[in-house]
Amino acid sequence: MKMRLLGLDLFLIAALSLLEGARCLKMGRLSVPPYKIRGEGAELVCDYELEDDALYSVKWYKDDEEFFRFVPKSDPPKSSYKIEGVKVDHTLSDDKRVALRSLTLQSSGTYRCEVSAEAPSFASAQKEAHMEVVYLPKDGPHITGEKRQYHRGDEISLNCTSGKSYPASVLHWYINDHQVRDRDELVQYPELVHHYGLVTSALGLRFKVEDHQFQGGSIRVRCVASVFPGFWVRDKERVVERVDQLKDHVREALLLVRAASSCHGASLFVVSAMLSLAVSAGT
Repeated sequence: MKMRLLGLDLFLIAALSLLEGARCLKMGRLSVPPYKIRGEGAELVCDYELEDDALYSVKWYKDDEEFFRFVPKSDPPKSSYKIEGVKVDHTLSDDKRVALRSLTLQSSGTYRCEVSAEAPSFASAQKEAHMEVVYLPKDGPHITGEKRQYHRGDEISLNCTSGKSYPASVLHWYINDHQVRDRDELVQYPELVHHYGLVTSALGLRFKVEDHQFQGGSIRVRCVASVFPGFWVRDKERVVERVDQLKDHVREALLLVRAASSCHGASLFVVSAMLSLAVSAGT
């Protein structure tokens, strides 16, 4: 019985020692930008507290593949490994931060920071978060299908096509600044996927010309293309951060439909096409 009690005491002492050691390493803030624009750089920050422990290593992974490590006792202490979409700037990287440059769509993924302590605790802790790289459209949207003239009761049939982007642009039609929500007036087209995963969106609009739609002799028809990354919740701690530096990217095409008189007394509508762009984020 005494031997059994002694063994239990030793087990408890060892367990408490491990717990004490584990408390020496505390993970703090993990900062991984949820969204970045292709071509930009990104700074990943892994904050931690060692207290009485000594640092053994800090390792960074993308989708479970190691791409950077910092080991104080190594010479040199910094080393990186080639992974598609990951380019480490060693001059701006250290034990608590990693600087990435020239981001591509392949840079999207889950990034994990793993911190390990020296003996005697050998404590280890890690955190991860997701980063998505966005490709903003360089042009568009484009309105096609307009005719030069419309009679009362004629159907206006238009198509709006976005520029290439990732993720896909979301298209909306507006008539006189009122968003078209009637599904009978909207024509959904499948997305067109290009090389490197870029996507083109298309949305049709079909409606009949009516007198009440004219305001000051014209109908304003707009197509708005927006890239709305939204919030990607891919953190095990369920931490969602709002990104202020990535604003919605909005472009719009405007079509003016003007009324004109007919020599036979019937109303005739002359279409004058106009293209305008409104961009709320730099490309």
